[in-house]
Amino acid sequence: MMLTFQRLDVYRFSIDFLIFCLPLIDGFPRGMATLADQLRRAAVSIPLNIAEAAGRTGRADKARTYAIARGSAMECAAILDVYKTLGIIEDGIHKQGTELLARMVAMLTKLCR
Repeated sequence: MMLTFQRLDVYRFSIDFLIFCLPLIDGFPRGMATLADQLRRAAVSIPLNIAEAAGRTGRADKARTYAIARGSAMECAAILDVYKTLGIIEDGIHKQGTELLARMVAMLTKLCR
């Protein structure tokens, strides 16, 4: 048995992105704990806000909460850009994460309307 939000493709993508992030977070260089924590918090925020939005009853309230999830996804994309710039992740990892996020952002943008 699944709850309604667990059936959403965007929710499943958000869980996939979180799984994608776990080895990155665990493998961070010493002295970069704040960056690892920032990615963890933003990545966790996406599925949590999607679930919360699905449980909202008012249309405007749902859209606002989906927009929060979208903002967290955008934050994750910026974090990946920072990681790439600092040489923490390679181009292929950056591309893979950005592609997952782009799909999520597109879906969340539609849900915000």
